[in-house]
Amino acid sequence: MSALTKPDAGTGYLIAPDPDAPGLSTTVTGHDQDGNPVETRVVTERPLTLYLNRQEIVTMMTIGDHPDLLAVGYLVNQNMLRPDDEITAIDHDEELDVVVVRTARETDYETVLQKKVRTSGCAQGTVFGDVMDGFDRIALPQDAVLRTSWLHALTRAINLTPSLYLAAGAIHGCVLCERDRPLVYFEDVGRHNAVDKVAGWMRMNGVDGGDKIFYTTGRLTSEMVIKTVMMGIPVLVSRSGFTAWGVDLARQAGLTLIGRARGKRFTVLSGNDRIVRDMDWSKVADDAPEHRRKGARDD
Repeated sequence: MSALTKPDAGTGYLIAPDPDAPGLSTTVTGHDQDGNPVETRVVTERPLTLYLNRQEIVTMMTIGDHPDLLAVGYLVNQNMLRPDDEITAIDHDEELDVVVVRTARETDYETVLQKKVRTSGCAQGTVFGDVMDGFDRIALPQDAVLRTSWLHALTRAINLTPSLYLAAGAIHGCVLCERDRPLVYFEDVGRHNAVDKVAGWMRMNGVDGGDKIFYTTGRLTSEMVIKTVMMGIPVLVSRSGFTAWGVDLARQAGLTLIGRARGKRFTVLSGNDRIVRDMDWSKVADDAPEHRRKGARDD
C-alpha cells in the first residue's frame, strides 16, 4: 500500500466520509406537512465529464468528492484501463467540471462506447458490452472465508460511522473491508459512483481484492455484482435486497452474495461455502433502534 493508506487516528478508516465537508450538501428551506417553515440538508449533485486522454467518455452526476478516484475506478470497472496501463497524469478542472485521465498507451474506445447497456443503477449507471467478456474470465479466490463474527463487527462499525447519508440522506455508501476492519468508505448519489471510487482507490494504491469484503448500502443488482467481481473481491454484502440477475451472475462467478444484513440476520444466496459460522447469536444483543439504518423493507 502507498503512503495514502495510513489509518485515520480518529476513525480507524484509511478514508472515511466527512459529512461536514464544504460543497457536499446544502441547506434548503421549505415547509412541512402542516405548512410550517422548515430547513433541511440536501446533498449536492453536479456533472463531472470524464476524458481518457483526448476522448470524452461519459458525464457522471456526482457529489463531487474524490474526482480522481471516481475517474480511475470508472475506467477500471469499464475495462478501459488495463492492469499494466501506466497512468501518467490525472487533471481535474473544478470550474469546468472535467477530469482527464492520461495514460502512456494510446487509447481509442469509440467502438466500445457504442455498445453500452443501460443498467438499473440510479443516476446514469451503464455497463459496456465488452465488460462481460472480462467478467467471464475472472476467477475469484476459492480459499477466501468470511467469519460471521467479522460480518457482525463490520456492519456495526459501518452503521456507527458518521456519514452524509445520516446527515442528509439520498445517497449510497460503499465500504472496502479486510477481515473485521472497514478500510475505506465512499459515498455518492449513485451506488455505482461509490463503488467506482473504491475501485479507483484500489488501483491507485496497488491494493488486491482477493482477501477483501465489499459492503454496499444499495441493492445487490447485476451492476454491483459485475463491478465487485471485476475488482477481484470474493464477498459482497448489503443491508438491502437482491435482483434475480444479480444472484444469477454471483452464482456464475462464484461470488459470495449476502443481503438483508442487519443486526443478527442476513441471507446468503450464493457462495455459502465461504462462510464460517463462529457466532453464538443467542448471546448477541439486538442493535439499538438509533443504530439501525434502512433495511431491505425499504428497497
